[in-house]
Amino acid sequence: MRLNYHHLFYFWTVARLGHLTRAAEQLHVSQSALSGQIRKLEDSLGHPLFIREGRRLKLSEAGRKAYSYAEEIFRHGEELSALFASGTVASRERIQIGAVATLSRNFQEGFLRPLLGREDVELSLQSGHLDDLLRRLSAHRLDLVLSNQAVTGNNDHPWRSRRLARQPVSMVGPPGLADFRFPGSLQGRAIIVPGAQSVMRQAFDQLCDYHKVTPRIQAEVDDMALMRLLSRDTGVVSILPPVVVRDELRQGTLVDYGALPGVYEEFYAISVRRQFEPALITELLAQPTEELMMASVPSQETW
Repeated sequence: MRLNYHHLFYFWTVARLGHLTRAAEQLHVSQSALSGQIRKLEDSLGHPLFIREGRRLKLSEAGRKAYSYAEEIFRHGEELSALFASGTVASRERIQIGAVATLSRNFQEGFLRPLLGREDVELSLQSGHLDDLLRRLSAHRLDLVLSNQAVTGNNDHPWRSRRLARQPVSMVGPPGLADFRFPGSLQGRAIIVPGAQSVMRQAFDQLCDYHKVTPRIQAEVDDMALMRLLSRDTGVVSILPPVVVRDELRQGTLVDYGALPGVYEEFYAISVRRQFEPALITELLAQPTEELMMASVPSQETW
């Protein structure tokens, strides 16, 4: 049986809006007629596309796959219209990736490097809080979320966390701090630290408590891009992963004075469990850890 694209368009609209009533209003049809069109598409494909939970509609595994194809089909339809309107169009695969705002920009760049500059790929990058990014992932508005913490999926949210890399957290500061080392050199010293909610900040606080050392908190910073600027421009020692200031370490404007024992930053890729992974996502996830971290300059001390 040939695919009925009219039925597919109805399905795509419902899946995109996430609501049968709103989709029926937008399409100017009754809810019963819209439901009937979707049932015909399900019959022709041989798989249920939605899981009905009371009044809620949730995409099934087959529905998620059908939705990804529908996205491509109707995007190509828009390109066809553009072709006749302007005479030119580029056929490109669209990949949408979200990243938590606190994640190192250097790490993000390293992870996305295989796709940068490719003419056949349209890359959409979105930043935000993890909860908001996960909502977009569940609604199929993101293909992948990059985070510095893992999440646990369930039946309602089939998330899957994969650890991409792990890096020690270091004491980073300006050159010339003679004999600077942990723990003694931090006693009473002004430092810049990650925000109180971050895993590496909590591990750092526990380490200081264990060694009975009390540094003076100059600033708490959630955003790693801002932390990089402050580390570079203030001359204050910062507690951060070396990948954040990779370029400054290579240039010698900052020095890694040693990794903190037991304190790490971890990098995760969060996706929705599905049977068929987009090829570009598979390519990104297959990268070796050392390429993602791009090996920073060695520290002066390793604990």
